[in-house]
Amino acid sequence: MLELRPNCECCDRDLPPAATNAMICTFECTYCADCATGVLKGKCPNCGGELVRRPIRPADKLAKFPASTKRVLKAKGCAA
Repeated sequence: MLELRPNCECCDRDLPPAATNAMICTFECTYCADCATGVLKGKCPNCGGELVRRPIRPADKLAKFPASTKRVLKAKGCAA
């Protein structure tokens, strides 16, 4: 089950579970669409994998399987 991490690892923008601008790789590294398409050019800086839109968990499932509250942030952000 996806963690649905709460923020962009680059800029720390909040990405709530229903965010349509959240992007992830296969390891669930999470970025906002601005960082993913801009600075990162669609490629995860951690694993080199493709960044794709994170799915939205239905509200009834979110209640039973809540999103993560653990924030992950790169200390120096994501350099161009």
